[in-house]
Amino acid sequence: MALFGFLNKNKKEDATKEANLDLTPVNPEEIYEKAKMELRDILAPAAVEITPKSLHLGDKIARTYFIVSYPSYLSDNWFSQIINLDKIFDVSIFIHPVDTAKLLKTFEKKVAEVESQIMAREESGLVRDPSLDAAYKNLENLRDSLIQAEEKVFDFGVYITIYADTDADLFKTENEVRSILETQMVIIKPALFQQEEGFLSIVPLNTDRLGITQQMNTEPVASIFPFVSFDLTSSNGIMYGVNRHNASLVIFDRFSLENYNSVTIATSGSGKSFANKLEIIRSLMFGTDVIVIDPEREYEYLAEAVGGRYFNISLSSDHHINPFDLPAVRDDENPADVLRSQIISLVGLFRLMLGGLTPEEDSVVDRALAETYALKDITPDTDFSESEPPLLSDFEMVLAGMDGSESVLQRLRKFTHGSWSTFINQPSNVDINKKLVVFSIRDMEDELKPIAMYIVTHFIWNSIRHTLKKRLFVVDEAWVMMRSPDTASFLYGIAKRGRKYYLGLSVISQNIDDFMKNEYGTAIVTNCAMQLLLKQSPSSIDVLQKTFQLTDQEKLILLESSVGEGIFFAGKQHVAIKVLASYTEQQIITSDPAQILAIRKAREVVDEEERRANENLNDAIDINVKQDAVPEIVTEAVNKKVPEKTVEYDKQAEPSDDIARLEQMLRETLK
Repeated sequence: MALFGFLNKNKKEDATKEANLDLTPVNPEEIYEKAKMELRDILAPAAVEITPKSLHLGDKIARTYFIVSYPSYLSDNWFSQIINLDKIFDVSIFIHPVDTAKLLKTFEKKVAEVESQIMAREESGLVRDPSLDAAYKNLENLRDSLIQAEEKVFDFGVYITIYADTDADLFKTENEVRSILETQMVIIKPALFQQEEGFLSIVPLNTDRLGITQQMNTEPVASIFPFVSFDLTSSNGIMYGVNRHNASLVIFDRFSLENYNSVTIATSGSGKSFANKLEIIRSLMFGTDVIVIDPEREYEYLAEAVGGRYFNISLSSDHHINPFDLPAVRDDENPADVLRSQIISLVGLFRLMLGGLTPEEDSVVDRALAETYALKDITPDTDFSESEPPLLSDFEMVLAGMDGSESVLQRLRKFTHGSWSTFINQPSNVDINKKLVVFSIRDMEDELKPIAMYIVTHFIWNSIRHTLKKRLFVVDEAWVMMRSPDTASFLYGIAKRGRKYYLGLSVISQNIDDFMKNEYGTAIVTNCAMQLLLKQSPSSIDVLQKTFQLTDQEKLILLESSVGEGIFFAGKQHVAIKVLASYTEQQIITSDPAQILAIRKAREVVDEEERRANENLNDAIDINVKQDAVPEIVTEAVNKKVPEKTVEYDKQAEPSDDIARLEQMLRETLK
């Protein structure tokens, strides 16, 4: 046994080792610490490949750029277009203070150097170099500011890293960034053979590995501050769109401003009518009545959709407005003043209708109007609240009996006896007692459109003055009214007096040049506390910039905006805006021909399906009626004691089981 004892010895040693292993304590925390993943393991890409031009971070490509050159002058907020760009990128801005005392010594040398160059050119009789003069002046000014501690100088570096999935996407984003900056004379370059250092400068480690900086004083350094986007979100009002800078909602109540008027200026097809229709729909939901003058019949479906009224004013229309209608006299008004104001308004109308009036003709028309009203017992001393107003033919009759009226009569006759007689020589039959009322003048002859707009606006104004309500008065393509001094003057009067009657005037025009040609154009714009400027053309942007005092940055925004994009001004606040509508709203308000055709086709399909469904339903109802008639025939046969064979014959006509099941299904469907 001793011979094989070494075998047992080994077994004992193994058993001892196993026992020792089994006795080792288990620490769960150590096991967890070894198994868990750290945050850097989650964030880090699977692999990193460094090339001279870019970094490959897993599936992404990154390329770092630095700003190498700046213009002589930088406008405020010049970097905001990059900050608000809808792309994936990172920006690092490094600002290192410079010792002013050391810098001043360098400045002294530089100033002396430039000054000596200027003197050398003068002594040589050379022509003055404007660039040297400007440099000397700038150096002198900056040196004085540094000495007086008004300015400081910094080493200033800006790095941009762009990310993309493919080289093509990276190239596209690079061109977009480069284009935005180069329009402002800011030049960028890629960090060739320094992509790793560039990327480490971008990540939030607060280390400038590139060290590519330029010295700048305080003011231009402050101009790049990135967090300067504005919010225009109030607790009351309607949503006008989305802030293009920070994606916040633009919610505002125009009736909270010093006046309730607005002006919308945009090129054709840029979304100005769309934006105003959207405001109309959303204002209606908050109890605001809306009246619209529609020159292109764009608001008809909108009026139909919300249950409003739509009046088509034309020579062949059944809707008429008598310009001699008198407004109702309010409790705080004198009837004589109301009549006098109406006569003055009509004189302006005839001046427009007849192509102007001489002083003599003006006097004749004024006297004839007073006598025309007197024929209907309407005088300053009478109660004319129930009196029937005269017509244009009554005015013609009075004129015919007056001396010096021949030329006026001759020009007036086409409105009373000619092809235009159906236009205004009719009693009024228009009722605007609805939340939304639209007057269309599209089918009116171009020559008569200013006259129609004058009559309609006066009719609307008289209604507004009579009843105090929260209202919007929308005048689309207002440049038509601006062509005549009388209609432009009246529009300006509404802009000035509208607040007194809780009225907001919305003026829409596509050409700022046409709108501002009239002397009242500037006055109307000045009296609009809210402005919406959408995409503009290069030919009119300078006039617009001068009129609305736009910065160069805002001018650039308007030139580069897409449809429905622009700048929204509300008092002293303004934001870059994108007008957005829901699907349902867009179906109601769109004026895009392609979308309108698509909507019409969709409606035709729906109408056809409804027609077929109604036909099937009617057929099923006919079957049901025939089934119900069978028991009635049997009952009548029994009551009248008809021979049994007839009764048996009718019983055979009772519905089968299949028809009974169909009847039951139909009844359940109808329920």
